[in-house]
Amino acid sequence: MKRIVIGIVAVVAIVALISGCGYNGLVKMDEEVKNKWSNVEAQYQRRSDLIPNLVSTVKGAAKFEQGTLTAVIEARASASKITIDPDKLNAENIEKYQQAQGQITQALGKLMVLTENYPELKATQQFSDLSAQLEGTENRITVARNDFNASVQTFNSKVRSFPTNLTAGMFGFSVKTPFKADAGAQNAPKVEF
Repeated sequence: MKRIVIGIVAVVAIVALISGCGYNGLVKMDEEVKNKWSNVEAQYQRRSDLIPNLVSTVKGAAKFEQGTLTAVIEARASASKITIDPDKLNAENIEKYQQAQGQITQALGKLMVLTENYPELKATQQFSDLSAQLEGTENRITVARNDFNASVQTFNSKVRSFPTNLTAGMFGFSVKTPFKADAGAQNAPKVEF
């Protein structure tokens, strides 16, 4: 009888030790995912902050297609309204966020293509500087999204692995959603001359 009690106590102690270590690791990984998410948001905010200067530079340098400028401004305003609580990084919220940011990307892409018709605009230092900053920001967004996806993958692997999955289930840790490629991103864009 005494051996059975000692055996049960030993098993409970081992399970408690494994669960405790798993819990702390999950908390650390969860915080890492949240940190990486805030880096993604910061880079999108940086891009959003560049847009008013870009729009006023374009507007001031050329009689530009008003519809394109309006689309950029509206896409920025729409995307600015969408934020995600880091505790709610689920597929639905990530998709909404990604769609809003995708609208900005499309509008800016159209704006940049149209600027090709205005060599005097492209020759200005302010436009050149803003274009370079925008390009650098797009690269930073890509890096931040990749870092976020890597931390989500690490977290999700831990949440789904035994014995940590037991701890995750007990304490409400669930799989998080990474960024996915935009619809149609696998297709090369059509280039027409």
